[in-house]
Amino acid sequence: MKHVLSLLFVAMTLKAGAQTAENKIVIGTIDSVYSKILSEQRKVWVYVPNSGANEIFSKQKYPVVYLLDGDVHFYSVVGMIQQLSCINGNTICPQMIVVGIPNTDRTRDLTPTHVDADLPYMDSNASKNSGGGEQFISFMEKELMPHIDSLYPTAPYKMLIGHSFGGLTVMNTLIHHPDLFKAYVAIDPSMWWDKKKLLNQAKRVLPSRSYSGQSLFLGIANTMNDGMDTIKVQKDTSASTKHIRSILDMNKYLSTQKNNQLMYQSKYYKNDDHGSVPLITEYDAHHFVFDFYRLKLSYNEYTNINQTVISRIEKHYESASRQLGYKMKIPEDLANNLGYQALSSKRYKEAEYLFKLNVANYPESSNVYDSLGDFYVATGDKNKAITNFKMALSKKEVSYTREKLNKLEAK
Repeated sequence: MKHVLSLLFVAMTLKAGAQTAENKIVIGTIDSVYSKILSEQRKVWVYVPNSGANEIFSKQKYPVVYLLDGDVHFYSVVGMIQQLSCINGNTICPQMIVVGIPNTDRTRDLTPTHVDADLPYMDSNASKNSGGGEQFISFMEKELMPHIDSLYPTAPYKMLIGHSFGGLTVMNTLIHHPDLFKAYVAIDPSMWWDKKKLLNQAKRVLPSRSYSGQSLFLGIANTMNDGMDTIKVQKDTSASTKHIRSILDMNKYLSTQKNNQLMYQSKYYKNDDHGSVPLITEYDAHHFVFDFYRLKLSYNEYTNINQTVISRIEKHYESASRQLGYKMKIPEDLANNLGYQALSSKRYKEAEYLFKLNVANYPESSNVYDSLGDFYVATGDKNKAITNFKMALSKKEVSYTREKLNKLEAK
């Protein structure tokens, strides 16, 4: 069951992957799955790149971000990923599916153990249903992920992002279910929970595990009173600082673990508190996690496409494929843009190579044949242009392709 999820304010950079429906900007759907493990219906908010109604590009498969507290962070994370994966810039991260998981009983689902109360942050009424974290992780693994994989174009790479109790769940998953995700982002996690039980478990478990190819980014907010810093607070014993003290304790320990091969980075955000820290952490985390992904093309390279530049691009995506754990082709729109750039510079050999590469990589796309048709128009091969425009129209009826074909056939 799916419903339209619309964003009615507009001044955001979402047009590249947004679906449009009349006068609304639609960035995703509300899906639903019944959980036998949790004995309830669970809604999820799902964003898929390039899923507009008029999309002419081939369908691709995308890494998946699973986002805890999804109803709170969905819009900002989708917008950020769209910006960072913008194909016309120096792309920071791949285009990604975002699965936001709204809460039904947040304390139940996002705490790993039951406590009667943990003052000053929790009282007995708020914590009475706590400790369902393992069941929630089981729901993600055995019910939600198979559901998402069955309906959406997912690639094997998965990332988990969580804030506060959600960050606690991220750490619980990393420690006890490490193979579920390739990348983990823990934002100001509540490591104080249950007398730092999970933190103590981490210290026992992490040294003996291998996290080869996996990464963790930890964001730390400034939750201290005026006059304190990250050095002084570690000597404090008041209840009001146990949140940041527990995180700093974990960070200090994680920073010493070099043998488990976990790619780890943390950052303290002096000017952000617990509420403001999520977005900036997510932004920095994507730079860290995907530090291998960025394709840096200089202005000279972009405007003077030659075989050396093309070869470098191909090798870049071969390397990215090894890091991601699955084969990734040069994105269709990137090759398409570079092909037209080469064509405008009269570098016909390079343009033909790029357009034909797209045909080979994305044979079900209408766009790749339309672009190859444009190439043949520019180089004066009318018959091949007509053949490719017809092929494009066999994949999808597009008005401007039809107009180009009619114009050629009328001559």
